[in-house]
Amino acid sequence: MLSNNDILKKIRVALALRNDDIIEILKLVDFEITKGALGDLFRNEDHPGFVEAGDQLLRNFLNGLIIYKRGKLSELKNIDRDNTKDSN
Repeated sequence: MLSNNDILKKIRVALALRNDDIIEILKLVDFEITKGALGDLFRNEDHPGFVEAGDQLLRNFLNGLIIYKRGKLSELKNIDRDNTKDSN
């Protein structure tokens, strides 16, 4: 079974995200994390500085990733309204 840390690592690699990108993604959902704390999540499990990623961190990252890739829901609704007006 994959840990939350493994999931974060796999998404980071798949989307070619840097640590700065991940920090930015978490800021989109008002979740602050330092570069050092983020680095601790990506260490090997046997490293003394390893920190296990909790469910809240992963949930906030995934919610921030949606905003990062698609934009905020309110912005999408405005775009949909504008497109509907243009097509009429």
